Amino acid sequence: MSVRLLPDYLVNQIAAGEVVENGASVVKETVENALDAGADQIIIDVVDGGRTLINIVDNGAGMSREDLEKSIMRHATSKLPNDDLMNINFMGFRGEALPSIASVSDMTIDTCNGTDSNGWHMDCTTGEIRPSDWQNGTRIRVQNLFAKTPARLKFLRTDRAEMMSVLDAVKRLAMARVDVGFVLNNKWRFPKNQPLMERIVAVMGEDVRGRMRPVSAESGSTGGMKLSGYISDPTLRRASSVDQFLFVNGRPVKDKVLVGALRAAYMDVMHAREFPLCALYLTVPPTAVDVNVSPTKTEVHFLEPNHVRAFIIKSLREVLAQTMVAAPATEQKMSFTGPIVSNTNNNMTRNLHCVCQPNVFRNSSFAPVQNNSLNIKTESVENIFDNMPLGRVIGQIANKYILAATTDSLVVVDQHAAHERITYEKMRTGAIKSQPLLTPIVVHMRAEDVTAVLSIADEMKKSGLAVDAFGDDAIAIFEKPADWDLNWANVLHDIADEVRAYGHSAQLGEKLHLKLANHACHHSVRAGQKLNFEQMDALLRDIERTEHGGECNHGRPVYKFIPLTEMDGWFER
Repeated sequence: MSVRLLPDYLVNQIAAGEVVENGASVVKETVENALDAGADQIIIDVVDGGRTLINIVDNGAGMSREDLEKSIMRHATSKLPNDDLMNINFMGFRGEALPSIASVSDMTIDTCNGTDSNGWHMDCTTGEIRPSDWQNGTRIRVQNLFAKTPARLKFLRTDRAEMMSVLDAVKRLAMARVDVGFVLNNKWRFPKNQPLMERIVAVMGEDVRGRMRPVSAESGSTGGMKLSGYISDPTLRRASSVDQFLFVNGRPVKDKVLVGALRAAYMDVMHAREFPLCALYLTVPPTAVDVNVSPTKTEVHFLEPNHVRAFIIKSLREVLAQTMVAAPATEQKMSFTGPIVSNTNNNMTRNLHCVCQPNVFRNSSFAPVQNNSLNIKTESVENIFDNMPLGRVIGQIANKYILAATTDSLVVVDQHAAHERITYEKMRTGAIKSQPLLTPIVVHMRAEDVTAVLSIADEMKKSGLAVDAFGDDAIAIFEKPADWDLNWANVLHDIADEVRAYGHSAQLGEKLHLKLANHACHHSVRAGQKLNFEQMDALLRDIERTEHGGECNHGRPVYKFIPLTEMDGWFER
């Protein structure tokens, strides 16, 4: 069989298989063109999930007759003025979208650049161009999607499912450009120049208001990276990653390095099967990232992915560590030998009988009281309770929740969750003990897997696992974390798989987290355990000084504030 050149229409249809998957793909590609044209208002109308009609109108720069004619030619673009693929500052650049869409649908374009005496209309099926009364920007009208390729048509989902994909695409573009206004089907509206937090609420839902934390970090002189945006409180999460919006140099992406870094940052404050919410904007030098990876332009390759990942994890962990502002270490003029239980005329003298399980406090900074006498020297009661973000203990409910009071709120603290977080953080911040092995554990692997594991050997060493090559097809483990009895062959193979897929591995970190979390859970104050006032007070003071003190290591909240103004409403005051 002889070699022949494929006809242009067939080449375009093949390219469309990579670029145009459904109506959402059409919306994404055409809206990106509008953004590159300088539009600040884009109106989108979609019928039957895009199957019947997609109509997109923008107020961008528009096109001349000559540019309009070239726009549906393959690899014709206005986006690479210097022909530099490593310095791309546009949403699009490949010149494939419009010819691909035209090859699988009935598409027309109306445009006006404001310079020509009239606008122009083009039928993309015939290539015919004629003058029109279109006055500003561009309108792209796509009808009968995949009518020219019926085999592709049957792979579309229900109209409702396809419409949800369109909405998701518009939301991601709206999050990428808060300076631009978007209207979808006259139902979903995102005003231009909307504050980022307001757009986040509009996109993610009203329940995120007041529960997102700002992120602002720079990598300093090395790397030139910047990270900004918002991440959710650990107690705000979703069952899927639907509300994770990630951007690199303004481009919406679904990148495994960024997703892995986000997951690692939340590892010890959220359950592995739950997902945080985020709108994160990473800025890197254009030469440090390759966006010419796939026709859809949603994937990127970083020049130094490990540096990017470490920078993001560090930045997000610093934000998450601000759950509770620690009370300053001020010296309180008091000494005591018994529990604080109440006060009368600035003298605290009542006694309290406490029933505690033996040795349950052995890992805590507070311990069971040995006697019930109390002597306090103080100038005023107010001084005792200065600098207490969680307030003064006033009691315990059901031997499960600690009640405390601040000047303007009632505070309810889950005693088990609080002590669990304290215990976890004390173990986590302690040095990991390594156990040298008299006889190394040898794990046979493929040569490429050996290379993958050795590429993160230094990182594994920090987790107590020391490895080295044992020939070309094996890894030898010379040290392992003390008291860890795992199937190390499986662990190393899992690590190799992750490194080859993502460039990094979270295996050891996740296993360490689970081990510490289980230990903390089983060695903490239990729900149903009666505490005395001194123990409750010490627990509150400890959690105030503990990193991630607002949630336990499973992501449950540790405390809740009930404002007095809310209680006033209960009683119609």
